[in-house]
Amino acid sequence: MNKYLAIFAFATLVSCGKDQGDPNRESNIMLEEPIVKVVDSAAAGKSEGLTLIEGADCLTCHKMDTKLVGPSYQEVADKYSEGDIEMLASKIIEGGKGNWGEIPMTPHAGMSKDNAKKMVEYILSLKQ
Repeated sequence: MNKYLAIFAFATLVSCGKDQGDPNRESNIMLEEPIVKVVDSAAAGKSEGLTLIEGADCLTCHKMDTKLVGPSYQEVADKYSEGDIEMLASKIIEGGKGNWGEIPMTPHAGMSKDNAKKMVEYILSLKQ
């Protein structure tokens, strides 16, 4: 009987002690695109593009006016024009490397082209 109790106790310890992973650990797996209510962004006085940027992982690598991992949004706005919206939206979705150095931009494959364009339009609106 003690033998079965010892096996049961061991099995319980093993199954309860299983490493579930650190939920705070960084991952490069793209999460689903955030669902953003346009009404909320308009009510808050924000553009839809800014709301999408804040709801995604963009601010991990980019800041409005300071270079971080990638260029600041101000630098992007100064370099590109309205004619580059399609190309920049594709860069958000597909990722890229080489335009701003050797550190690659992570692809955001779950992002819709329309939402990527709204983000780019917001960024280009920062042009000084």
